[in-house]
Amino acid sequence: MSITPDRRRHTARPPAALVVLGCLGLALFVVPLVGLLGRVPWSDLPALLATDVVTDALRLSLVASLAATAISFVLGLPLAWILARTVFPGRRLVRGVVMLPLVLPPVVGGAALLFALGRRGLIGGPLAEATGLVLPFSIWGVILATTFVAMPFLVITVEGALRNLDGRHEGAASTLGASRWTVLRRVTLPMIAPSLASGLLLTWARAFGEFGATVTFAGNLQGRTQTMPLAVFVALESDRDTAVAISLVMVLISLGVLVALRDRWTRSL
Repeated sequence: MSITPDRRRHTARPPAALVVLGCLGLALFVVPLVGLLGRVPWSDLPALLATDVVTDALRLSLVASLAATAISFVLGLPLAWILARTVFPGRRLVRGVVMLPLVLPPVVGGAALLFALGRRGLIGGPLAEATGLVLPFSIWGVILATTFVAMPFLVITVEGALRNLDGRHEGAASTLGASRWTVLRRVTLPMIAPSLASGLLLTWARAFGEFGATVTFAGNLQGRTQTMPLAVFVALESDRDTAVAISLVMVLISLGVLVALRDRWTRSL
């Protein structure tokens, strides 16, 4: 049985220097996790996770992350379609602005949200005067901050899937008389469903773990805006065991998401 060149490239023995450097790189990720696992108070873990601080933070994190994922789906899917399928002046700039939260320090993003949507912000001030709605230091502020940092994951994943999609099926459906909405709903979305699911899962995981933009824009009030990452930050100063317990939960959730995705996300880019 012959082995193709591609197969030989994947099964070739790497040079020893690369193995050593690769192991050192892997250690950079493994050692902190081992350190965390070594500090977990396993016997007290159920009691620590049942405290009001943890349950309130978990509830807020779930509500905010699920809401952010839903908003990202409603707004991010059309945005990804436009970026992938429409040519217009300034498209690269628009894509850059949309992807900016991926590289922007979250604290800077939170400050930008505060200046725009805070009580005295560009839009937040008139909004508060007209409706009485104040976004900072509320669950709505948490949802907005998490959506801001998480939605680019959905946009970049779906845009990549749409760019790589074979358009012959959509063309055939249009030739048979299907409307654009029907083509999108019955052909395009089913074909990119795996990438869409991966993007939604990544968006949820990023929203669930958001810290910087949330604490800057929404504050850190227990039972009101304190999510799981914020609870870890506070607990590190006063209750290390609780901080470790919450961190363990978040590590398991994040690792579960990545294992579930495998290489689906990178394949769609």
